[in-house]
Amino acid sequence: MRYDLIHNRTPRAILLHMLLAAVSLFVNGFGIYLTIQANIGAAPWDVLNLGLSHTLGILYGTASIAVAVTILVIDICLKEPIGLAMFIDALVVGKSVDFFNWLHLVPPCSSYLTAVPLMILGLFIVAYTQYSYMLASLGCGPRDTLLVGLSRRAKRIPIGAVSVALLSLATLIGWLLGGPVGVGTLICAFLSGPILQLAFYTVRFDATKIAHQPLHASLAVLLSPLRKRAGS
Repeated sequence: MRYDLIHNRTPRAILLHMLLAAVSLFVNGFGIYLTIQANIGAAPWDVLNLGLSHTLGILYGTASIAVAVTILVIDICLKEPIGLAMFIDALVVGKSVDFFNWLHLVPPCSSYLTAVPLMILGLFIVAYTQYSYMLASLGCGPRDTLLVGLSRRAKRIPIGAVSVALLSLATLIGWLLGGPVGVGTLICAFLSGPILQLAFYTVRFDATKIAHQPLHASLAVLLSPLRKRAGS
């Protein structure tokens, strides 16, 4: 599959892709919401978000934004490429989870017979929305960018080991803050990757063919009509 149409060369294209990213991340939040409602332990980053929420008495979404913005600042300090979608990611996902919590669509599970299928369903939703989010080609999420940035600086350490260390640290801090750790945490840690790979395979998507547009390039395209008017 080729991605010739995804170049973000016009303001209209960028705005449409920003909308695609926002909708994808909103639905992504629903997938995360399902994994939390499985009630058998959350994914590593969600353990941290929920731990902060529990300790500080704030909403999950507020804690998620705080973590995402912190990581975004670290990404910038590491001089990693930043895209518009990273800011959308930081703002939308957490508040999407808050929205579905407010709706009370799915009660917390009380049995592994319902919890495990619900968690796996949530992981599939997260995987497919990751695909549609990446199609916008406006940048990866703050956490993925951090992983790549750390891996570039720890050249002798495989990226898999860096990922395990990063997830373990997030889980440990979240657990110390009261975040839920359990069987579901292990399910998320070990199945997220294979499920994501399966999802990409079913839609014939090769993430390596996406050339994400950096923030400065996106802003230049969005502001180009104003510059043309000023010069006319």
